[in-house]
Amino acid sequence: MIALDGVSVTYRNGHTALREASLTVPSGSITALVGVNGSGKSTLFKAIMGFVSLRAGQVRVDDLPVAQALKRNLVAYVPQSEDVDWDFPVRVEDVVLMGRYGRMNFLRLARTADHQAVDAALARVGLTELRKRQIGELSGGQKKRVFLARALAQDSRVILLDEPFTGVDATSERAIIELLQALRAEGRSMLVSTHDLASIERFCDRTVLLDRTVLAEGPTAEVFTRENLERTFGGALRLFESDRPEPLRRERA
Repeated sequence: MIALDGVSVTYRNGHTALREASLTVPSGSITALVGVNGSGKSTLFKAIMGFVSLRAGQVRVDDLPVAQALKRNLVAYVPQSEDVDWDFPVRVEDVVLMGRYGRMNFLRLARTADHQAVDAALARVGLTELRKRQIGELSGGQKKRVFLARALAQDSRVILLDEPFTGVDATSERAIIELLQALRAEGRSMLVSTHDLASIERFCDRTVLLDRTVLAEGPTAEVFTRENLERTFGGALRLFESDRPEPLRRERA
């Protein structure tokens, strides 16, 4: 479970990226994190991972302070594609093994259990045959699955996914969603930053709408209304709506 209570983050330049943000991601759930660029989604992820100082509020993971949760490897992160150097000379299996670093000694010598975890993670995402490939040789969907495998190898209870559907085809998107649904059934908590509004209704139990503070939070069926989305996206909502297979939900009477 992830719990933020009144979290505010202000950077050294005076920019307030988050203001009194409160939300909950229950165990065994998939929660969508939705907002325009600059709404604080990246900062919220950084707060959960302990990468930024909080001006106010607190973050807890499985009822532990962030520092303790990180020491116990409770949080895994799947980055945006644009944040990865795909030309770096590293093989698929080596990236997945990085998910085990927190469980190794200071020399980072892999044990049998670490190699077994890597094997299992690669098999689960269907990349066993590509394990010796350099990551830059993979397709967009395969690249996403490499970092999902790294999160699986880490064996964390909480997984943060930053735009996992950007740059992937429909087949890869379905495969990723099916994997997330299986992880939900195992009791894991997942927070998914996404602009893919059409997919949210299909697989996310809960939705958080963010614009530096939490505008709405709760079950997707209740939060995903036109009024709430217009508060979040404003005039830009039409750009998202044009890609949707069916009309947005209207506010209940």
